[in-house]
Amino acid sequence: MMIDMQRDFLEPGGFGESLGNDVSHLRAAVAPARALLDWARAQGLRIVHTKECHRPDLSDCPPAKRERGLPSQRIGDPGPMGRILIDGEPGSDFIPELSPLPGECVLAKPGKGAFYGTELSRLLTDWGVERLIFAGVTTEVCVQSTMREANDRGYDSLLVSDATASYFPHFRDSAIEMIVAQGGIVGWAAPFALLQAAG
Repeated sequence: MMIDMQRDFLEPGGFGESLGNDVSHLRAAVAPARALLDWARAQGLRIVHTKECHRPDLSDCPPAKRERGLPSQRIGDPGPMGRILIDGEPGSDFIPELSPLPGECVLAKPGKGAFYGTELSRLLTDWGVERLIFAGVTTEVCVQSTMREANDRGYDSLLVSDATASYFPHFRDSAIEMIVAQGGIVGWAAPFALLQAAG
């Protein structure tokens, strides 16, 4: 599960920056996420790329989500990479380093968690999947939300700790602590090197 490695979140001029965030904090996760992706492809694992985005008419974007905070630009507004977080716009696409290959699953999701408003649950059931490996951004929002949703559905989940990041590094660390607390209440976490050595 490669969560939301999108231009709107990772590149200057996107939605992340419009919220006042320093997008450079997310770059640390890109190289480990690419290594994980290469490894998963070599292992023949199923790969799901998610992107948080909305329909052009914003019919799947609740007003409370669009109107929150005081960003310089809101979801659907014109930005340097097209309309912000709108499916099909350049900003909603993946960063080049982590672009999906043909045949890999791409899910457009209107919420934080990847199970809400998508076919993810059906796909995982059809594929007979029982365990999930996570990477992506941001750790405390879309990654953790999806891991919690997966936990509620009975999946064993592992977060690759160096392949995830936050605009606030201490949020990343806190989210990982919450995920692994109490013997893995939500899931487990390990650096890519340890996963690679075990697999």
